[in-house]
This record gives sequence, structure tokens and C-alpha cells, in this order.
Amino acid sequence: MKYLDEYRDPALARKLLAELTATAAEPWRIMEVCGGQTHTLVRQGIDDLLPAGIRMIHGPGCPVCVTPLEVLDRAHAIAGLPGVVFTSFGDMLRVPGSRTDLLALRARGADVRPVYSPMDAVRIAVAEPERQVVFLAVGFETTAPANALAVQHAARLGLDNFSVLVSHVLVPPALTTLLEDPDCEVQAFLAAGHVCAVMGWRAYEPIAAKYQVPIVVTGFEPLDLLEGILMAVRQLEDGRAEVENQYVRAVRRDGNTDAQHAIETVFRIADRPWRGLGPIPDSGLVLAPDYARFDAATRFEVGGITTAEHPECIAGEILTGAKLPTDCTAYGTRCTPRNPLGAPMVSGEGTCAAFYAAGRVPRRAEA
Repeated sequence: MKYLDEYRDPALARKLLAELTATAAEPWRIMEVCGGQTHTLVRQGIDDLLPAGIRMIHGPGCPVCVTPLEVLDRAHAIAGLPGVVFTSFGDMLRVPGSRTDLLALRARGADVRPVYSPMDAVRIAVAEPERQVVFLAVGFETTAPANALAVQHAARLGLDNFSVLVSHVLVPPALTTLLEDPDCEVQAFLAAGHVCAVMGWRAYEPIAAKYQVPIVVTGFEPLDLLEGILMAVRQLEDGRAEVENQYVRAVRRDGNTDAQHAIETVFRIADRPWRGLGPIPDSGLVLAPDYARFDAATRFEVGGITTAEHPECIAGEILTGAKLPTDCTAYGTRCTPRNPLGAPMVSGEGTCAAFYAAGRVPRRAEA
């Protein structure tokens, strides 16, 4: 298939791997910052095919996985209320909170509906004015523009029965937090191509310069990732620390300015807790004052809900790359995609789910 098969050409993959082997004179540690990239690396076995000295560290690039547990519990509290239609993308339905998940609530009678777009939720609010319709707005900069446009549309329609539970996070502050950690082993980053398609890569330039770390904007197909890794290794071997763009077919330095304008109109930057990383200053989005009336947490008074992780789940260490899923004592036994303890096992972009789908066995089973 054109525009797909050409990025999965085995001959080109072998050529890139050979060039990587010839280029990498030193061992290097590179983090991909996207759950979709993680799945490609693991599913295609790329991480095992790389030269022995190159190690991929799987970063906090799964938007579902970094959504704080208390946000999920707030979502579940709202979804269980009478008169509420709770809407969400399908990948959030089975993500466990501290007690339940949206799919279980739906089975018990809650009106939980998967949607393909936040505009679907707005249409439900128009069609059912007697119900309160809530959309769970999570994700990185990639999903923020569509959610912003949905809120703007609801405002233009004068809807008072539509609101959003917001848990948007921003990538650059997370990279800075990782690099500030004295135990950080990351020497280069593969930046997520879809995030940069929206935001461009200007925000990454001061990070590369300050921390002397190469950042390569990279796509999601096997050849994209191999070329991105090769570009990062070339920089590391040359002693350079720049932002480069591998994903030239989709990303420009300034990104999509219309999408950025929508974000800037509806949201404001604020501190945000990340699952696995903790609170990060200026790393999230909240509704701007002109749109604060659409804040579901305020409307339903659930902002005070806090909670703790399952004691056996090591999601935080997995999301920061400190450990692999196969290091977890529950991986593949007490924690599976059918019965997940944490978001990295249930999410379509989660590292644990990627390892499980690829048949990676626990380290205890290798001994």
C-alpha cells in the first residue's frame, strides 16, 4: 500500500540498521516520547535489532497512562451521577481508577458513551437538553485543538448542559523534568511527530541547547524510527545537540498555527500532576476564564477527589523509563490487558500493553 508499505520496506530497514552499526562507536541511550512509537519499536522488534550499544528508553508518551488516577476517579464519580451522559474516547473506558472503570460503570447502568470526536458529545448535548453531557478531555497537544473547538462551539450554541473534564498535558516541560532528574540516563530524544505537527518544534530548541541533548522529531513507521534513531546517533557521535526533523512529510518548524490559536483561546497553561512524574509546573492546560463555565470538575464539585496508586503497580517507574514492564512482579499474571492494575497495560499506547502484545516474557521467567 503506497504511503504505508514504503515505510516498512525490509531492505531499507536492513540498510538503516547496517548504517547504525557502522555509525555507533559508543553506547547511547535514546528515549522515544510517544506510546505509538513504543508500540512500533516493540511490535516490530526494532529495539532488539539495534546495535548492542544502543538502548531505547520508553518514555511517558502515552496520554492515557499519564492521566492522574484522581482524574479517573473524578470521571467515575461524575459518570455515576443520575442525569449525566459521560462521553469519552474508547481507549479510556477500561482504564482503571482506584475502584472501578467506565466500562464497569456502564454495565451497572451509568450512561457512558464512547465517541469518535468531542463534537459528538456536543451533538448529544444539543439532542438531549435535559441531560448533562460531559466529555473526558485528556491527551497531549495533539488532541487539545479539537477539544478547544468543541468548547467554542458549545459556547456559540449557548449550551448549559455540556462540560469537559480536562487533563491535557504538554510535552516540553516533561522533557525538562526528566532531564533535571540526577538519575536521568537519557542522552537523546525522539520527539512525537503528531505533537510537533500541531505545535512545531520551536519549544524544543532551548531544551536541546540548555541540556546539550539531541532531539529528533520522528514519525511512527519502522523506517521513520530507524532513521530517527540514526539521526540521533549521528548527532551524539558528532557532539552536536540540535533539533532535527525526520518527519518532514508532516511537520514544520512552526506547526499548525490555526490549531495553536484554538488552544491559546480556550485554554491557559497551568501546573499539572502527571501519573508517574508527579506535579510539573506549567505542564498542563486548564480552561481560560471565558470558558470556565464548561469545567466539569467545578460544575460537579469533584475537584477535591484524590487517591493513590495500586500498591503493586510500578506505572511511575515504567513511564519514566526507570524500569521495563518485565521488571514488574505482576506483569503477565495479576496484571494483563483483561485485568489491568494500571493504565500502561490497558491503554492502546501503553508500554506494558506493547510488551504483552509482543509476547515479551517477565524477567523472572527468563531466569
